[in-house]
Amino acid sequence: MTKESNPIDLDIVETIAVRMSGTGGQGLILAGRLLAESAVHDGMDILLTNSYGPEARGGASRSEVVIGKGRIDLLHSPKVDVLVTLSQKSCNSYFNDLKDRGLLITDSTNVGVIPTSRAIEVPMTQLALKELGNRMVTNVISLGVLCAVSQVITVDALRAAVEARAPKPYLDLNMKAIDLGVAEGQKALAKVAKIMDASIFDYSSIREGKAPARLRTRKISQRIKR
Repeated sequence: MTKESNPIDLDIVETIAVRMSGTGGQGLILAGRLLAESAVHDGMDILLTNSYGPEARGGASRSEVVIGKGRIDLLHSPKVDVLVTLSQKSCNSYFNDLKDRGLLITDSTNVGVIPTSRAIEVPMTQLALKELGNRMVTNVISLGVLCAVSQVITVDALRAAVEARAPKPYLDLNMKAIDLGVAEGQKALAKVAKIMDASIFDYSSIREGKAPARLRTRKISQRIKR
């Protein structure tokens, strides 16, 4: 039987599972929605799941987005490709759910003990307060970092998603948060490249219906500089 004659084969797609995690009050559920909507703007298909802790604020909170090209039947991914952690507790709780050589992105303001030397570390909360004067946009900064490092969504798509959701008085602040996250993500990636010639996945190929390509961080860093 050829691939063309088998409708099941046509539904097999490469996917990427991204988990945004932290504590209640850090805007992880909104971040997951923005990530999902950004992927849709990029022409992708998504599945979005959320999980809340018992407390409205301060309890565990996570949002998981599975992104792919074509029908996605996976309702829950036991292992994730990318883990974004904005708290030490979430890093400790979910690191073992990260795939082998998956991408870990941490808010180094709150995450002091990191279980791998390959993590992308950005002081997101500190930057939100120091550069933008508002810690509430830390979640948007994290999406900018994710965009710069993994290429899973484009900056234009993220901007479109944020513009559609952000209240007008806060739109400029959120756009600045995206730019700040992208810039700091690029810096962090270049720093990792200097420490070791580690490799990570470039997930932009997912948008073309292809498997993600593994790239060397040095090459990615050079590409960013150009």
